[in-house]
Amino acid sequence: MSDGCSCTLTRTLDTPAATVHRAWTTPDAYARRAYAAPGSVGMDVRPGGAWKAPMVTPGGTEVPLTGSCLDVHENRLLVVGVDVPGRAEPSVMAVELDEDGPATRIELRQTCDTAEERDMAEQGSTMLLDSLTRFLAEGPTG
Repeated sequence: MSDGCSCTLTRTLDTPAATVHRAWTTPDAYARRAYAAPGSVGMDVRPGGAWKAPMVTPGGTEVPLTGSCLDVHENRLLVVGVDVPGRAEPSVMAVELDEDGPATRIELRQTCDTAEERDMAEQGSTMLLDSLTRFLAEGPTG
């Protein structure tokens, strides 16, 4: 199974888009909310810039996550390539922010080659959105 397999999740938060964007693109904020190994996150948030955010599972296993930024429109859109072991081309994940008054709608889309990849992407993306929701509700600090 290939092509046409994708994952799309949406969430609406009572937070301005700029705050959501910073939580997604600032290494310290991302590390604190996304199960990353302390001091391990690096983000060069510009087209062609590289990022890394090794995740630590609840069992303590470190999962290397790396890729590159493909498209960046501050407070509106972040498109990243996610390196997938064994694949020549990265998976593409887009985080689109749509501000409506005090709320921001987040749409997270990711391309996948197989149903298994889609299921893994959906699980990982749900974890990221859940942790973002908690992080912002607790009142992020710089």
